[in-house]
Amino acid sequence: MASTPDGDRRTRVHVVSDVHGNARDLARAGDGADALICLGDLVLFLDYADHSRGIFPDLFGVENADRIVELRTARRFEEARAFQSRLWAGIGEDRAGAIETAVRKQYAELFAAFPAPTYATYGNVDIPALWQEYAGPGTTVLDGGRVEIGGRTFGFVGGGLRTPMRTPYEIGDEEYAAKIEAVGEVDVLCTHIPPEVPELVYDTVARRFERGSRALLDAIHRTRPRYALFGHVHQPLVRRMRIGATECVNVGHFAAGGRPWALEW
Repeated sequence: MASTPDGDRRTRVHVVSDVHGNARDLARAGDGADALICLGDLVLFLDYADHSRGIFPDLFGVENADRIVELRTARRFEEARAFQSRLWAGIGEDRAGAIETAVRKQYAELFAAFPAPTYATYGNVDIPALWQEYAGPGTTVLDGGRVEIGGRTFGFVGGGLRTPMRTPYEIGDEEYAAKIEAVGEVDVLCTHIPPEVPELVYDTVARRFERGSRALLDAIHRTRPRYALFGHVHQPLVRRMRIGATECVNVGHFAAGGRPWALEW
């Protein structure tokens, strides 16, 4: 904890989301902070800004990555799924093994970059079953749980809601709402996806509305946390807005910016 001129102790927390393979900057994300919070999406399947990066181009090449981005951006999801199916057919029967091998390689590097202490929850592209293998003693994984940092209570809910993209950790609305309910009243509510507010869920580059959570929005109105922190939408129309007593903040696309968002009290 940092000291102020009058001798009081202050707490500083750094928050990141949508790391997507950026281990280099992640290793420095906790510098000067008492703790690091990670709101998920560690894995990089496909970089929409640089189609040569990620698991997809490693397996299928940049030209095929260009095509899948083109189809998804045009919201031609059925064509995108059919195109992917043809590509995976060339891999053979061990599709899951090929993905897991690539994800494990990324997780080994990323979890090694976490400082201690780190408090982390899953993003929609993460594979929760693997996290405990890579999370060291300084990393606490939470999903529907709470922790106290510097005298404030932080609640964590990971994952995303179901979409046509069918990313690895998408769950149903009722299951997600149950996790929000389990967290209860907290000072800071930390999630991967934003509340269901048009300005917060619209991605200005992808030109589409991502899925936010109505249950999260209801909880913000009901429990009135000081902050609601999230990521998921890489280029939101609005990064920060107040809902009642709560300051809602998209902490940023860490993969691109490489800088954490800071909270101090």
